[in-house]
Amino acid sequence: MQEIKITEDLSTRIDQYLSSQLSISRTKIGKMLKDGSILVNGKEAKASYVPVASDIITVSECQEEIHAEPEKMDLDIVYEDDEVMVVNKANGVVVHPAVGNHHGTLVNGLLYHSKDLSKVNGEFRPGIVHRIDAYTTGLLMIAKTDEAHASLAEQLAKKTITRKYWAIVWGVIPHDTGTIDAPIGRDPLDRKKMTVTATNSKEAITHFRVLKRYKRATLIECVLETGRTHQIRVHMNYIGYPIVNDPVYGKRKKIDDTGQCLHAKTIGFVHPKTGKYMEFDSELPACFTNIENYFESE
Repeated sequence: MQEIKITEDLSTRIDQYLSSQLSISRTKIGKMLKDGSILVNGKEAKASYVPVASDIITVSECQEEIHAEPEKMDLDIVYEDDEVMVVNKANGVVVHPAVGNHHGTLVNGLLYHSKDLSKVNGEFRPGIVHRIDAYTTGLLMIAKTDEAHASLAEQLAKKTITRKYWAIVWGVIPHDTGTIDAPIGRDPLDRKKMTVTATNSKEAITHFRVLKRYKRATLIECVLETGRTHQIRVHMNYIGYPIVNDPVYGKRKKIDDTGQCLHAKTIGFVHPKTGKYMEFDSELPACFTNIENYFESE
């Protein structure tokens, strides 16, 4: 069962809202409302109902639709031992299954590769400690035991994990370094997007430095102090330098269809068992270097 707490009055019908939130068709949502699989404050509701602040929506069927099976996949494993793995995620790969997307995810590949994955996040997210977007490439920590998962999650909570991303943004940033300290929450006008907002938001801090300037763009390194959904994409758009190729934020010209030019290049953490600090770096993928070359040639 999944529980959704509404924190503000909405302007859309419940069938529209849940369809966007759960990636399920409105027709299917309507059937679930009729058969009682979706309840509002413990009671049945019509598809036309508009949720208000403090409503609690319970969905009893969604998790049952998700199914994760081992699938053979070419994983780029940067490091592996009995406790942890570091995986270099390819472009376009979703991290874990969700409703309507059961196959081809990183979790499907991990299940084929190893029977030993932490179970802290349940059946559909084994080993997953943190996530990056499907079209963000780069390094992810994977926990193989529950003890390792707890250690890595605690390090994330205490902000001691090293996370460095490289990105190419539109516009030439004049200053060499900067810090964006702006809270991020769900966009009230588009529930699929995040935005900088003072309402129902969480602290979000991104540090960046300029690596190279092009004629119309800038190569930067971003260091995350927090890990909010779409944080770098939202923050860079907020200060007027949206990430090149981002299909959601910025709405600038797209160079190609490979997704936002954002790569999780470096990750460092204290090994859960040995207590030794470990740091890993990754090469930029072709989808990134192709865009680099595009700007280099201008």
